[in-house]
Amino acid sequence: MKSISQSTALYEKAQQVIPGGVNSPVRAFKAVGGTPLFIKSAKGAYMYDQDENTYIELINSWGPMVLGHAHPLIEEAVEKAVKNSLSFGAPCQKEVEIAELITQMVPGIEKVRMVNSGTEATMSAIRLARGFTGKDKIIKIEGCYHGHGDSFLIAAGSGAITLGQPNSPGVTKGTAQDTLSAPYNNLEAIDEVIRFNPGEIAAIIIEPVPGNMGCVLPEKAYLEGLRTLCDEHGILLVFDEVMTGFRLRKGGAQEFFGVTPDLTTLGKIIGGGMPVGAYGGKKEIMDHVAPVGPVYQAGTLSGNPVAMAAGLAMLSYLNEHPEVYSRLEEVTKKMHEGFQKNLESLGLDYTMNTVGSMHTLFFTNEPVNNFADAQKSNMELFKKYFHAMLDRGVYLPPSQFETLFLSYALTDEDIDKVIEANLDSLKAIHA
Repeated sequence: MKSISQSTALYEKAQQVIPGGVNSPVRAFKAVGGTPLFIKSAKGAYMYDQDENTYIELINSWGPMVLGHAHPLIEEAVEKAVKNSLSFGAPCQKEVEIAELITQMVPGIEKVRMVNSGTEATMSAIRLARGFTGKDKIIKIEGCYHGHGDSFLIAAGSGAITLGQPNSPGVTKGTAQDTLSAPYNNLEAIDEVIRFNPGEIAAIIIEPVPGNMGCVLPEKAYLEGLRTLCDEHGILLVFDEVMTGFRLRKGGAQEFFGVTPDLTTLGKIIGGGMPVGAYGGKKEIMDHVAPVGPVYQAGTLSGNPVAMAAGLAMLSYLNEHPEVYSRLEEVTKKMHEGFQKNLESLGLDYTMNTVGSMHTLFFTNEPVNNFADAQKSNMELFKKYFHAMLDRGVYLPPSQFETLFLSYALTDEDIDKVIEANLDSLKAIHA
């Protein structure tokens, strides 16, 4: 067992002044038990905690660090920007440059508005969809996470036509009534929701590849089917690409799968590690946003010069180096195949889902195609596996329902260590 005395002491202090001792719930390790690690630094594919323990990093700040931590190009861009002030509260050149680059890279974006987080992006996109269509209701997909906006914290009803119920105190029943839900990978359920709410639905919002029920892949023709249904019924299709944007391809999941949404939300990689989000789409829709249109949305720190510099450096590198994506798929495939051999050698048949540089090992022997499938996973086994991997120097998401995000900084030797840790951990939890 590694010593985590410094993390333990910090966690005890943090709980006195921060709710739960953390600033985002999953960090509290509630799903796996134990004490959350307090991180001191990170570089490349490695992270170091306050007790100087070293970990191979497979979360990468939940996705943004696609090139690895503390990439020199990003650091240099930030250092230069800081010298000119941390914030202007006024337009700057970098926000124009990054907007131009985003519209070049992402198929479904003709105009883009910068915000400060993925949650801001999704909240703004849904407001815009409602304002543009004049309709109130939206459809969200069970198990897809779109931030902590009220419209998204809605539990599924008992059937496809049942109105949602708030699953967090503070979300009103009125808000919930405008949010309908359906299972992922189920076009029939979407069609049923639309038929029982004719002319009332403004948008369908979806993660094209969900990452908050673990990595789950769209079945063949599912995304195309959503596009067709939206076109038939005058509904806007919104891709939440906060996770997949610039990760699966430089044009995101919409380039990867060849399906173009009406609106796209972005975050994580777009900021190069800084807190940045964005939403964009067709010109005719985006021109409904203030000041040119009636749909109001604003932000004092939107287009922050330091964040814009970091994001522009990141996106420019990805745009100019397509080999990043082939390498990411290579290392992810190597890890997937190594894990598969380990499972076979131990007579285990757990499910793995992988796409691009996203991966999840589910502790169930059934296919995982939606949230209900993911919930069949053995949570107790995952808890043991998580800590076994942590003891062996591999930092995983502290939840069965979170995908791994691999980085370009990972070497073949790093992946070999991860595969070895996986084998040893599987042996340990099944001993």
